[in-house]
Amino acid sequence: MMAAGGPRRSPAEVAISAVVLVLGIGVAVIGRSLSGKQGYALVGPDMMPIVVGIGLSILGAWLLVESLSGGWRNPEPDVPEERGDHAFIPGAFLWVLGGLATQMVLVHTAGFVIAAGALFFCVARGFGSLRPLRDLVIGLLLGLVVFLFFVKFLNVNLPAGLLKPLLGAAGI
Repeated sequence: MMAAGGPRRSPAEVAISAVVLVLGIGVAVIGRSLSGKQGYALVGPDMMPIVVGIGLSILGAWLLVESLSGGWRNPEPDVPEERGDHAFIPGAFLWVLGGLATQMVLVHTAGFVIAAGALFFCVARGFGSLRPLRDLVIGLLLGLVVFLFFVKFLNVNLPAGLLKPLLGAAGI
């Protein structure tokens, strides 16, 4: 910390900034060490790690300059109510967590569409929806649209599960 009239320096802000900078440099160095023999193509397996590493390095350097010159600007208050946020609601969190667990269990047995519908239903319930049938129908329809997009346009096989007879009759 500086004297009473000088800029504020938080050790946590300096440490976080330095970690982001070092992480960015590390990712860029590892990206450069990947095989970049892609022939005439400019994009290879080394491109994205290098781009991400450069971005993290720029962000880390910027944060470090900010933290050393008086701290990060316009910090958010630590109390949720002061930020305009609501307090943590364990029940809502458990609905979303349960939805993720349900999707992981159902995706290989019941299929992607049913698993996506269950996830949507649980997340909507966690966010406070009181219309379960509507949420389930919307989740199933969105899951079906995503399933068809991946299977038909991207040629990525997703598990059809219990809907395989129905989807198979549709030529999928």
